[in-house]
Amino acid sequence: MSAHTPTPPEAAPAVAVTDLRKSFGSVVAVDGATWSAHSGRVTAVLGSNGAGKTTTLECLEGLQRPDSGTVRVLGTDPWDADPEHRARVGVMLQDGGLPNTRAAGDVLRHLARLYARPESADHLRSVLGIGEFDRTAVRRLSGGQRQRLALAAALVGRPDVAFLDEPTAGLDPHARLDVWQVITDLADRGACVVVTTHSFEEAERIASDVVIMDRGSVAAAGTLDELTATESLEDLFFRLTRPAGHTGSAGHTGPGTPRKAEEDPR
Repeated sequence: MSAHTPTPPEAAPAVAVTDLRKSFGSVVAVDGATWSAHSGRVTAVLGSNGAGKTTTLECLEGLQRPDSGTVRVLGTDPWDADPEHRARVGVMLQDGGLPNTRAAGDVLRHLARLYARPESADHLRSVLGIGEFDRTAVRRLSGGQRQRLALAAALVGRPDVAFLDEPTAGLDPHARLDVWQVITDLADRGACVVVTTHSFEEAERIASDVVIMDRGSVAAAGTLDELTATESLEDLFFRLTRPAGHTGSAGHTGPGTPRKAEEDPR
């Protein structure tokens, strides 16, 4: 995979999260998160299960309404976005959101017809290896095949902003490399790409900027170069985060400051 040369950040971010708070009953999923992402760059949102990554993305996608704080995508509140704005945003959900009875290729071609200037469905089939299961019903696809189809569905509209929730989960090493290339190519064309991940390797391979979330809050945010100037991303992550209720060092030291957010089961 070729090295990704990010576009320098613009003055106005394509995605802005400001003091975001979201709870589900007594569970605080996001607790005052603030970060931004820019066009022409890949932003990796890194965190453990329950860190609030998916809930934050759902607020940015207009699927959840914040309890307080603001989220903006291309200057618009996604909760009130019109169809024209939504057409500029690509979304890859953890569950895929794909129709189970349709063949994979039919799903992609149908989605392409919904956009004024779609990405070539044949191109996406080729670069993501979808051709090998083009005629297979979605319900019969493996987890990795569903992941590739869900990514293609998110990108077929040539989005200006793409939200990709753990896009390489369940993929084999070759497929993961293909997905990384597709993501960096999208950013090179000027899109703002936000990726949630558990993988330090993934963040270091594709990201221009990194947001580390821990129990609903932002533990660190900045360019990859800034955050890794004196230590690896993995060492930084373990220095800043600690599982709820954990008191041992396990080879790493945490900040030692308790936070009120419980684990987000989502």
